[in-house]
Amino acid sequence: MAAYDEIADWYETEFLPNSTPGDPIGIRAAIGALLGPGRGPVLELGCGTGVHAGQLAGLGWTPLGVDLSTGMLTYAKERLPVAQGDATRLPVRDAALGAVVAIMVHTDMPDYPAVLREAARILRPGGTFVHVGVHPAFCGGFADRSDPAAVVIRPGYVDGHWTKDSWTTQGVRNRVGATHYPLPALLGSFLAAGFALRDFHEGGAPVPTTLSIRAVRS
Repeated sequence: MAAYDEIADWYETEFLPNSTPGDPIGIRAAIGALLGPGRGPVLELGCGTGVHAGQLAGLGWTPLGVDLSTGMLTYAKERLPVAQGDATRLPVRDAALGAVVAIMVHTDMPDYPAVLREAARILRPGGTFVHVGVHPAFCGGFADRSDPAAVVIRPGYVDGHWTKDSWTTQGVRNRVGATHYPLPALLGSFLAAGFALRDFHEGGAPVPTTLSIRAVRS
C-alpha cells in the first residue's frame, strides 16, 4: 500500500479545494517557462490525482501519468491516461519519449536519484526533463514558514533525511512524510544521471517556495 493511498480522498476533496487559488508558489509558471508549448506525449512521474494534466494539454502536449498510489490514480484516470508503477522501474522502453516531468513529488520519493536515472533512460537524446519541486533551501522539516515574511531556518538542512516534521498540520508532509535533498545533492543527482542543466525557475514570494529545473538528456 502506497503512503498516498491513505490520504487520497483528503487530498482530492479537501487539500486541493482549500488551496490558495491562482499560482501562489509558481508551479504553473514554472511548467510554462521550462516545458512550454510542444507536441507529442509527456509523461508525468508521480502524477497523483492528475491535477496538472489540464495545463500540459493546454500547452499542446499529450499528458500521460504514472503513480504508485492506487488511491491517487482513482482520481487521476478521470483526467489523463495513467498506469500504476514505480518511478524507479518505469514500464517504458529506452529512449521512447521526448519529454518527462516531475511536479512537486521529489520529496515523496525515497530514491530520487534513481528516478532521475530512470527518466534519463526513457528519454531520447536531447529530450527534456522538467523538475518542479519544493525549494531545498527554504522548505523542509528544518524550515518554519508560519510567518511568510520571515522564514526561520533551523538546523537540519545539511542532513538528507526523511521526516514528518512540519510547521503546519494542514499540509502533506505531516501526514505522509518527506525526504529532504540539500541543493548540492539534488543538482548533483541530475548530473550523475546524465542530464545537462539548462534553466531554472523560483516561485513564491517573498521567500521562494519552489525551485524548478529544466534538464536535457545528454
